[in-house]
Amino acid sequence: MQKLPQEQIEEALKSIPGWSIRDEKLHKDFEFASFNEAFGFMTRAAMEIEKMNHHPEWFNVYNKISIDLMTHDAGGITQNDICLAEILNSLA
Repeated sequence: MQKLPQEQIEEALKSIPGWSIRDEKLHKDFEFASFNEAFGFMTRAAMEIEKMNHHPEWFNVYNKISIDLMTHDAGGITQNDICLAEILNSLA
């Protein structure tokens, strides 16, 4: 998996609402109605994440989840990160 060029990342951002680049990673903050909903999202996401074997950096406090995506082996954002962002949006 290779790191995507900046132009390709910017084009992909148009199709994944809410995601941006922060510290050279894809980033999104999710907010849910309750902790239970946030935890449910994380559980559903974990199943998809395991299938991809592509694990995000995420942080949860009560009903909020912050997620950062990048491929460490490639040294940046790859197509896997874009695909996972799309999946996470569909699960939210």
